[in-house]
Amino acid sequence: MILAIDIGNTNINIGSFDEDNILFLERASTDIRKTELEYAVLIKTILEIHEIKASEISGAIISSVVPSLVHTIKVALRKLINCDPLVVGPGIKTGLNIRLDNPAQIGADFVAESVAAIKKYGAPVIIIDMGTATTFAVINKDNEYLGGAIYPGVVVSMDALVSRTSLLPTISFGKPKKCIGSNTIDAMKSGIIYGEAAKLDGLIDRFEEELGYECKVIATGGLSKVVVPNCRHNIVLDNDLILIGLKILYDKNTR
Repeated sequence: MILAIDIGNTNINIGSFDEDNILFLERASTDIRKTELEYAVLIKTILEIHEIKASEISGAIISSVVPSLVHTIKVALRKLINCDPLVVGPGIKTGLNIRLDNPAQIGADFVAESVAAIKKYGAPVIIIDMGTATTFAVINKDNEYLGGAIYPGVVVSMDALVSRTSLLPTISFGKPKKCIGSNTIDAMKSGIIYGEAAKLDGLIDRFEEELGYECKVIATGGLSKVVVPNCRHNIVLDNDLILIGLKILYDKNTR
C-alpha cells in the first residue's frame, strides 16, 4: 500500500492506495506547531480507523505548499512506516511540459493535479482548486501546462470582509435562497456563493477565448461542492484528483 499526503495551507489531505484503488481519503488541519511525533500519531490513528496496519504501508509520497512542514512529515513517516517518502519537487519526473516563464515556480499541488487531470480526463483541461486560494491551471490541447490564475479563496475573502466591517457577521456557506438578497445574511450568501460562481464562469470564458477552443473543466478542493453547482459551465467535481496525481508521480519515479 502507498500513502499519499498533500500538505495545504489550511488542510492536509491523507489517502492510501492499494494498487490503483483509493482505500480512504481523510482531511486534517494544517498546524506548523505540531511535532513529528504528533503527526506520526495522527497518521497512525487514521490508518487504524481504516483498519490498516503501519507495516502494510510500503511507500509514501508528499506534496506541500508549506515548506516548513515537509521535514516534519518526513520524520513522522520514518517513525511510523520506516521508509523515506518521495517529495514532489525539483528533480522529480513528472512528464509535464511546463511552459511557465520559470518552470521551477510551479507548485507541487499543481503538478500532482495536472498529471492526474491529463491521465483521467485528457487535454485540453482547466483545473480549479478551491482551497485557501482559488487557483486555476490551464493545459492546452498539446498537453502543455501554460499557467493560470490565483486569487483569494472563499473563506479568506469572507474573513477579510467580516474583519473589516462592523456590522457584517460570519455566515455559513449554504446556497442562497435567491440572487437578490432581501436581508443582510442572504445578500452576503448571494455575494459570496453566486459571486464566486460568476468568477469561475468568467475566468473559464476568458481562458477559452484566449486558447481559441473549449476545455474540459475539473474542480477540486474544500468548497468546490458548494460553489460549482451554481456555475453555468459544465464543471466536473473530483476531490480525489490530487491524491491520484501523487500516486501517478510515485509510480513514475519508483518503477
